[in-house]
Amino acid sequence: MTLPKPDSSSENDNFTNAPNEVRIMTLDPAHFHAALVQKYMIPQVDPTVHIYAPEGPDLKMHLERINGFNNRDENPTDWKIEVYKGPDFLERMLEERPGNVMITAGNNGRKTKYIKKSVDHGINVLSDKPMAIDKKNWQLLVEAFESAEKNNVLLYDIMTERMEVTSNIQRRLSQISELFGELRKGSPDDPAIVKKNTHHLLKKVSGKTLQRPPWYFDVRQQGEGIVDITTHLVDLAMWGGFPDEAIDYRKEVEMLKANRRPTVITRKQFETITGKPDFPGFLNDHLVDGELPYYSNGDMLFTLRGHHTKVIVQWDYQPPAGGGDTHFSMLRGTRADLVIRQGPEQNFVSTLFVEPADGMKKQELKSILEKSISELQTDFPGLDFVEADEGWKLVIPGEFYLGHEAHFGKVAESFYGYLADGKLPDWEVPNMITKYYITTQARELALNGSG
Repeated sequence: MTLPKPDSSSENDNFTNAPNEVRIMTLDPAHFHAALVQKYMIPQVDPTVHIYAPEGPDLKMHLERINGFNNRDENPTDWKIEVYKGPDFLERMLEERPGNVMITAGNNGRKTKYIKKSVDHGINVLSDKPMAIDKKNWQLLVEAFESAEKNNVLLYDIMTERMEVTSNIQRRLSQISELFGELRKGSPDDPAIVKKNTHHLLKKVSGKTLQRPPWYFDVRQQGEGIVDITTHLVDLAMWGGFPDEAIDYRKEVEMLKANRRPTVITRKQFETITGKPDFPGFLNDHLVDGELPYYSNGDMLFTLRGHHTKVIVQWDYQPPAGGGDTHFSMLRGTRADLVIRQGPEQNFVSTLFVEPADGMKKQELKSILEKSISELQTDFPGLDFVEADEGWKLVIPGEFYLGHEAHFGKVAESFYGYLADGKLPDWEVPNMITKYYITTQARELALNGSG
């Protein structure tokens, strides 16, 4: 998508990466990700942020998080907040338009409409994932991308997992043919690409136990797990398996099967997470024997240009002692497999392994790996590797592990750079459309019992 440089008479801003030229409007911030975009000040962003939202606990928690950033001891922010509260918050934002970038993170059932309305009115959008949670909203999202192009604005989702250092290095190594070879085709039982995440409903954010809103447990508002976290995993499969290439969902994707499974939430667990003593009325039709089967888990199998790809998401109630969210990622090459593990054996630290493919000898690859790591040290000083059972384990200096919360600012910086460039990379929009096609089609398959 290209964003032409407008003349001075245009309603759009001529972005140049100058200080304070990005003016944020935060719309209905009902998820903590909306605040994380503001965890650190970014020079291009004006310190005055306008919030449009309905009055209620979601807005209150968002303001508390921003206030926490402003008042922390180390590296405090200096945000100045202007708030409009009222049921007509969307219409008021579109009418007043004090900003040029809308940020939204919250109720996913309403999010696609917010996006479409904003780009229709010539407003750039930086959206938390997922931007669509079902087939109907995917179709509306496609229309939103068409509208964004027509109105010369950018629409982008926040793919924080690309900022994880092991994902970044895995992608870089996969492009070294002497080391990785070519991506295998795989099979349904032995896919070429595997992505699996385990998350936890009870967690800490910015050092505090995260209080989730009650609607978070309504899949009609939050979306099922198979269309939520899987957004990141499908994105990584395309971004890592086919770097900087557009994937056409109409010709290059085949959906094979998908499954959905619940995590059962008790009343006591619900109270611990939300602060509410009982399930709200809108969940009554979902309860089974007084407990909530929360369809937060799922898996899907599909092909990308004929390469078998499997994506799995799991939500548990709380992490094991000393643990946290975990990530597993595998790209299987004809010469080597690139595997990210983050389990107890790795002390829950994301760790990248290089393992010879079947038929390859370690000694044949070691000199190539040495050369590859040496070249990467330009961007990752101190990067090294050591012997491991199946191959080698990369040793990555701790300074490159920024942490999940810091990744939001990094994605925002990239987006503001794209505004100054006047365009997104050519492959981004086609792949966002394909990504949400895959997740929403997987939901359809799972609901129809295709697994």
